[in-house]
Amino acid sequence: MNADLLAVLDYMEKDKGISREVLIEAIETSLQSAARRSDEGPVRELEVRIDPKTGDIRAVANMIVAEKVGDPREEISLSDARQTHPEAQVGDEVRVEFPPGKLGRIAAQTAKQVVTQKIREAEQGVILDTYRGRIGELVSGVVRRVERQNLYIDLGRTEAVMPPYEQCMHEEYRPGMRLRALLVDAKDRPRGPEIVFSRTHPDFVRRLFEMEVPEIEQGVVVIKAIAREPGYRTKIAVDSQDPRVDCVGACVGVRGSRVKSVVRELNGEKIDIIRWDDDPVTYITNALSPAKLKKVTLDEETKEAEVIVDEDQLSLAIGRKGQNVRLSSRLTGWKVDIFQEGEVMKGMKDAIRGLLRLPVIEPGLARSLVEAGFVGIPVLAISESSDLLEVPGIDEGKAQEIIAAARAATNEEEAPEAKE
Repeated sequence: MNADLLAVLDYMEKDKGISREVLIEAIETSLQSAARRSDEGPVRELEVRIDPKTGDIRAVANMIVAEKVGDPREEISLSDARQTHPEAQVGDEVRVEFPPGKLGRIAAQTAKQVVTQKIREAEQGVILDTYRGRIGELVSGVVRRVERQNLYIDLGRTEAVMPPYEQCMHEEYRPGMRLRALLVDAKDRPRGPEIVFSRTHPDFVRRLFEMEVPEIEQGVVVIKAIAREPGYRTKIAVDSQDPRVDCVGACVGVRGSRVKSVVRELNGEKIDIIRWDDDPVTYITNALSPAKLKKVTLDEETKEAEVIVDEDQLSLAIGRKGQNVRLSSRLTGWKVDIFQEGEVMKGMKDAIRGLLRLPVIEPGLARSLVEAGFVGIPVLAISESSDLLEVPGIDEGKAQEIIAAARAATNEEEAPEAKE
């Protein structure tokens, strides 16, 4: 028994990562608990102790000395007590050690079940602690199955889950494929640890660059900010702590080798690497690259930046569906509004900004609406969907969405006035 117990302790400690002390405590507690529920063996103030070096099990109970034993689980005869305590008298309490076998067969079976459960809990605790210490790291696993849009990844000792909102919409995941993702959370659930993966988190891109660019890992190049629309485009701002090191060049690599490796991992997601600058104007100019800007005006109080560009640079600065200006705003922390030279004089600036209050309208669409004569939210609110279909890029569904948002915004503005 001792050799078997020691072998189990060694195996669980080395292969499962569960400390010997945790296992011994679990076994001691379970033996005591099981013995108290058993009809056999002593139970009064019972203590079970296991020697971690030899595996010897000692069971000691505080028994009452009796002339005639009525309850063998609580009492011990005077003659038996005097074998270990020669001066014992009837009514005394004596500490008596019993062979482990006297704890009873049922106690042993119950203890085995409890020990199994304790070992499982301890193993799950080790897994949880291990992965909690790795939150924010890249972890690889093998896709096992998809259930209710959740992706389950085998990590060996446990499995991770990647919920739908942590998955890139354009990516296809198949059972058996090896997948790399960012570990974002480790939760303790009733059914066991829940390890959460993400491929949409901005730090996923950060960790990929740290892996590909030694200068980032060494601290020579610093990633200052990341703005990302997963699956489509990412802007990353970098700075160099050493004037001799080109931070952008280090991230791009020879013939683009480093950034290409990251793009491959992201399945073709476009990446813009820009140079960070503590001057907001320069930083915004870099962020909107490759568009060429004519003028940048800052409002420090509102953190808004008004950017003026030539007509041929307008679509480039805004980007497809406003993506370039939207990511630039998130990257720099400034709300960037882009206007064609001359629009400010025409009064288009305020009209465009007014329409951008509606979340369903992006900069490019706002400009198209204003040019078509929809110069404010109230105008949109009284329009019909057929009116908006003449604007490029708007279909029936989008037209109804814009009108509904405009009417809701108008109603919200009128409600306080009605109360007054």
